[in-house]
Amino acid sequence: MAEITAAMVKALRDSTQLPMMECKKALAESDGDMEAAKQKLREAGKKFMGKRQDRATEEGRIGVFASTREGVGAMIELQCESAPVAANEEFIQLANDLAQQLATGPGAATAESLWAQPSPSKASLSKGGMTLEEQRDELQNKIREVFRLARQERIDASCGGFVHMAKIGVLLEVEGGNDDLAKDVALHIAAMNPKATNKENLDPSLVDAEREIQMERARKEGKPENIIEKMIEGRMRNFYAEHVLSEQPFVRDEKQTVGDLAKAGGMKLVSFHRWQLGEK
Repeated sequence: MAEITAAMVKALRDSTQLPMMECKKALAESDGDMEAAKQKLREAGKKFMGKRQDRATEEGRIGVFASTREGVGAMIELQCESAPVAANEEFIQLANDLAQQLATGPGAATAESLWAQPSPSKASLSKGGMTLEEQRDELQNKIREVFRLARQERIDASCGGFVHMAKIGVLLEVEGGNDDLAKDVALHIAAMNPKATNKENLDPSLVDAEREIQMERARKEGKPENIIEKMIEGRMRNFYAEHVLSEQPFVRDEKQTVGDLAKAGGMKLVSFHRWQLGEK
């Protein structure tokens, strides 16, 4: 049986960030084989975390990968248990890796399918790299918190993306334009939370309800019926400017609408997804 030295235990401890006694035990059970000891620690950690899957995951972050040049985009919501872990650099990397792999890989219909795919940031590691699941398990083993991939969305088209303070994410499908312009519009969506991309996409029931409210208001104001329709059109423009992306004043320059900004940049707004952490 190989001698387990203090230097070996320290090396394993530095690599895994796990307690010294756990590292020493894993090395002893692996006859001093460092890689086998790491695998044993991963398996033990996975078994331990499997008993904690009922724990609440109310923190986390949204990851986005989007490109107009590559014609792809994806967004994921990765949950954890506490705010400090959500700000952990390795957790941030995991969220970004999930979004990148979902966008640039073969796609994934389920969370399990995505976890089984290679990790973009770990591809250069020895022995063929690491899967996203292995990356997750290794980090969970260090931190001892449950991670959940709550949502995922992929768009096979030119996209822009933006994440605000890790909690609000936007994935915007466009035609034409460039990454900077698409990102600016995605930032606007994060800030202003429109209900639809264009007037044609807005829920007709919302439009009908607002039109009825405005007509009733005009009648109560004593306006003649023959001019109410013209008045309503003006008031509906304000309604659209509040709820429709293309009609909203651009958050960074309210002298122009988002639609005008996009048109000037040769970009067509197609659709968007706006997520807030923890919402369904």
